[in-house]
Amino acid sequence: MALIVQKYGGTSVGSVERIQAVAQRVSRTAQLGNSIVVVVSAMGKTTDGLVKLAADISPNPCRREMDMLLSTGEQVSIALLSMALQEIGQPAISLTGAQVGIVTEAEHTRARILNIETKRLKHCLEQGKVVVVAGFQGISNTDEFEITTLGRGGSDTSAVALAAALQADFCEIYTDVPGILTTDPRLVPEAQLMDEITCDEMLELASLGAKVLHPRAVEIARNYGVPLVVRSSWTDEPGTLVTAPPQLGRSLINLELARSVDNVEFDTNQARVALLRVPDKPGVAAHLFREIADQDVDVDLIIQSIHEGNTNDIAFTVFKPILNKAEAVASAIAPVLRTHPAMEGEEAEVMVQSNIAKVSIAGAGMIGRPGVAAKMFISLAEAGVNIQMISTSEVKVGCVIDSADCDKAVAALCQAFDIKSSPAPYAPHTPHTHPVRGVALDMKQARLAIRYVPDTSGMAAKIFGLLAQNNISVDTIIQSQRCHIVNDIPTRDIAFTVTRIDAELAQQILQQVATEYGWGEVALDNAIAKVSIVGAGMVGHPGIAAKMFEALAQHQINIQMITTSEIKTCCVVDEHQGVKALQVIHEAFGLAGSEKVQVPA
Repeated sequence: MALIVQKYGGTSVGSVERIQAVAQRVSRTAQLGNSIVVVVSAMGKTTDGLVKLAADISPNPCRREMDMLLSTGEQVSIALLSMALQEIGQPAISLTGAQVGIVTEAEHTRARILNIETKRLKHCLEQGKVVVVAGFQGISNTDEFEITTLGRGGSDTSAVALAAALQADFCEIYTDVPGILTTDPRLVPEAQLMDEITCDEMLELASLGAKVLHPRAVEIARNYGVPLVVRSSWTDEPGTLVTAPPQLGRSLINLELARSVDNVEFDTNQARVALLRVPDKPGVAAHLFREIADQDVDVDLIIQSIHEGNTNDIAFTVFKPILNKAEAVASAIAPVLRTHPAMEGEEAEVMVQSNIAKVSIAGAGMIGRPGVAAKMFISLAEAGVNIQMISTSEVKVGCVIDSADCDKAVAALCQAFDIKSSPAPYAPHTPHTHPVRGVALDMKQARLAIRYVPDTSGMAAKIFGLLAQNNISVDTIIQSQRCHIVNDIPTRDIAFTVTRIDAELAQQILQQVATEYGWGEVALDNAIAKVSIVGAGMVGHPGIAAKMFEALAQHQINIQMITTSEIKTCCVVDEHQGVKALQVIHEAFGLAGSEKVQVPA
């Protein structure tokens, strides 16, 4: 039969009765002849209570002692669940993270898993025991054998890592919702359950705020080909299957710290169209991309930079064979925009560039590693390659460059990330029946805008290298298309988003070196929300972006920034319109079901 890893969260083991219910479920699975490893979180709000106790003792407690304290929560759960299993006649043994052999780096409160010693675990399984493992924790790879914790989502991470190490048939994540939903059911009660979703789509949704699975867990599943199933603890419904591409031969050493980039990709068959100085008002992007979609023009990357006065810029890339059609659409719209009152004498302008290429790094090991994008930018700068556009996602960072620089850019990236295989041209996508799988809202980000950055190779490397050195992760990155001459030097604005807790530090770091590096003001805006649509099948459906922009325009929601990848389109809006934006986009794509999802309080 199968080897199965099951994970139960805090609500699933929040009381004696719930622990007993979990024991019954585990026992039924074991009685079918399956070998079972169960990973559990601390009971209910135990961790919150421990954190409060620590805060009552010290306003800034030692991280080592926090790990010692917080690791006790899971130990209570595993002991009680093991007792409950034994009570109903199912042999079981509880093991802490250290006892089961989860070895981590020596980073208290945020350790990453290096490897898992499975000898004891396999021996217990061979004896017919259910092995109940404390999630969220491990032991350091130092002589002191320090207890470490994995940080937020640590139990998910523990479970999937164990499944990878044991080459389990699948890993089941039991939670308080029926599976992966099209959006947050607390904001949209009619959100639908998905039967299946890819790891790449799940990575985007998880990183954008979907709380059912932690991105680190999905990252491990993708890297090691672990099939994931997300199910409700309260029913026997099948839940959602998270599919992972098969991965053969990947080393389990440095499990979470191994190769962050798997491939370098390139595309020389692209061209760029930019509309400069378009009105900064609801409906402009919707108008443009509806006309483009009506002409059956499929757009790849889309970016809209931060506004300047009453206007901003929108740029997009298309495949060269349809450039003339795309340019004609943009040129037809520009005169209409020129007459808008918001233009105040300025004229919208269409710019076309056909001699571009897109180079990308791809891999599921980029999450939470600020240095990956910075390393890409530094490598391109050292090769003398200037970046014209940037596109980011959880599994890919892409840059638009001059086509003449493509070969040396690819060579530089392969060397920087130790890629031995041949660089891959972009593979054609097959249109999907359901191109948009989910909609996500992130209300915890802030935007920084750096004005008048010299338009020379190496500036992105300097900016994001500085942030990486200070362990600040950057999400959306947009470089404006409009050029300003400052002291005879061409300059562009660069805007990006970070978590709000990092925003002020990022602003301070970048403002301190503004004079040295020659850029201007670093402006911070905390009052933003980021709403995104995710779907691996969006390529090949020209009207998808237009439908999203139209839904926002119909409700007078202004788009402040746009950025896209192959599987995501993201808009930054005012934070007070964030929830409304999520709801109207979810409705526009017909993702609402007829039944409301019951979510525990």
